[in-house]
Amino acid sequence: MITRQSSARPAPCASPGPPLDVVEWRLCRLREAGFPAALATSLARKRIDLHALLELVDAGCPPELAARILSPFEDLAPLGDVGTAGPGLP
Repeated sequence: MITRQSSARPAPCASPGPPLDVVEWRLCRLREAGFPAALATSLARKRIDLHALLELVDAGCPPELAARILSPFEDLAPLGDVGTAGPGLP
């Protein structure tokens, strides 16, 4: 899996010591892939498929959209009344 990495900032996950905490590791991977700090921090603590997020970003999907696509339904902010609710939807 290839992630976008800017040469302007160092790789935050390159650690010479023992393995990082899982949440810290996830945060590092998200930041390396270009996720904004606040979004990466939030996603690192959630039960979201990190590999799927990174695959979407690798395929050209903006990080914010990738997070929205893979977020559980109850985590999404309401989109407002668009008048196109399907059957069984409020």
